Amino acid sequence: MSRIAGCFSKLKKVQRTALIPYITAGDPNPSVTVPLMHAMVEAGADLLELGVPFSDPMVDGPVIQAASERALAHHVGMRDVLEMVQVFRQQDQETPVVLMGYLNPIEVMGYEVFARAASAAGVDGILTVDIPPEESHDLILALQGQALDPIYLIAPTSSPERIQTICANASGFVYYVSLKGVTGAANLQMQSVEDKIALIRQYTDLPIGVGFGISDAARAAQVGQCADAVVVGSAVIRHVEEHASDNIKMTAAVTALLRSMRQAMDN
Repeated sequence: MSRIAGCFSKLKKVQRTALIPYITAGDPNPSVTVPLMHAMVEAGADLLELGVPFSDPMVDGPVIQAASERALAHHVGMRDVLEMVQVFRQQDQETPVVLMGYLNPIEVMGYEVFARAASAAGVDGILTVDIPPEESHDLILALQGQALDPIYLIAPTSSPERIQTICANASGFVYYVSLKGVTGAANLQMQSVEDKIALIRQYTDLPIGVGFGISDAARAAQVGQCADAVVVGSAVIRHVEEHASDNIKMTAAVTALLRSMRQAMDN
């Protein structure tokens, strides 16, 4: 059983919703990433989503775009990200790590080379936002050959047929984008989220994570009532940006946010 499947299985037994925070690797500087990963786990994170910096992050809103720019200013690339995961694994062999990013850095390395390197580093899943399932055959084969889970986004506009196609190609979990727009957008409509999750459950037994638009503990608790996982990104990155020059204050702000979400979700 993969680390991701094992994590969700363990959480299901205790009826607990997973908390998945996102940070961009190398933001605001490379030395911060691994200590912040450990701190987020201590604050209640069940899985970690680590963003691979990219020059044209089209899915991401201005907050995460700026995080990529800060990381790229330090020349953080895919191999640096994998090295960070490898260092994280020296102390934490249990918490699943999912890389979220874009196809270009993977294409540059080559699917097989990337998959082997990611697996060796201790990565568990890959969410590549700009390659649809229809074009993913070779990438999926490379990932599955190294026991890596390919994870896909489902949009509010996805038809039942589209959902079925996505779920047929995914493993680990599926990621429902809870609103139209980019990361960090607002106006989350809970009834719409609940309806879509119910529809997705008709096509898969995989856990369903929900992200985009989850900015505080109250919203995390609401989403946690119907989803298997709550993904929070821009709200975390805002604290990273605000305290970019002070690692202690940054870590304190990020962990306080996650602890408040974890407590609200558990209650």
